[in-house]
Amino acid sequence: MNFAVVVLSCLMAAVAAAPQFTRPNLLDRPFVAILRDERQDLGDGAFSYVFEAANGIRESRVGYPGSKGQTNMQGSYRFPLDDGTFAEVRFIADEFGFLAESPLLPFLHPLPAHAVEQIRVAEEQRRRGIQF
Repeated sequence: MNFAVVVLSCLMAAVAAAPQFTRPNLLDRPFVAILRDERQDLGDGAFSYVFEAANGIRESRVGYPGSKGQTNMQGSYRFPLDDGTFAEVRFIADEFGFLAESPLLPFLHPLPAHAVEQIRVAEEQRRRGIQF
């Protein structure tokens, strides 16, 4: 009997000591008005979409059927930054991949001359049929 009381007491202490989590109330967040929400779907992979909120968030994209059965897309989105400016990203997604452009994204630096030369030599060897 004493063992059961000790175990029960330990379990009650563990439950009482457990961290208490509260669920955030979504109504406490500031309200943002939706200024524009337009959607059009033509059913064949072609579509257009524009969304704009009062806080400056904006997204627009246009989709069209691709050559390999996919839907190609191009568009842009923007959102406010902490300093009051806006980040904007323009993108294209098609059979060649995804390409995004923005001043905030890092860019590739040019390859050093020795790397360009190595690539040229490898391409020449591949053209001659040399394999490693």
